[in-house]
Amino acid sequence: MRQVGLPRILIALMRFMPAMRKATAIAHTLPYDAAVMGDTQNGEPLPADRWDAVKVPTLVVVGGKSPAWMHNGTRALADMLPAARYHVLDGQTHAVKPKALAPVLVDFFSESRTTGEDLAELSGRSSRR
Repeated sequence: MRQVGLPRILIALMRFMPAMRKATAIAHTLPYDAAVMGDTQNGEPLPADRWDAVKVPTLVVVGGKSPAWMHNGTRALADMLPAARYHVLDGQTHAVKPKALAPVLVDFFSESRTTGEDLAELSGRSSRR
């Protein structure tokens, strides 16, 4: 929890918070998060060439009440991706409510609907023989 900037006193008090039960239930997923994110959470600029191969429409979302570092990181990622849409969920934290996220996802997937061949073409692999 120190890695995401929580003060030590808050970390100590977390065990008494009602949400701790839910957080503990998903704690086993944190190593996967770290593996996927790799070195992209160390405060350094994102390497531009890492995202060159991403050609598909991408939705990058952040909660409006999320910490500044989350806004900065998601904005930087959206700026690097050629077909990205950046969206701030007003009033939401990192623990986004499904009712707030669902309409944004429906809108994105409705506008970004492509066929398998379109996706293959975007990724540089054609399914045509």
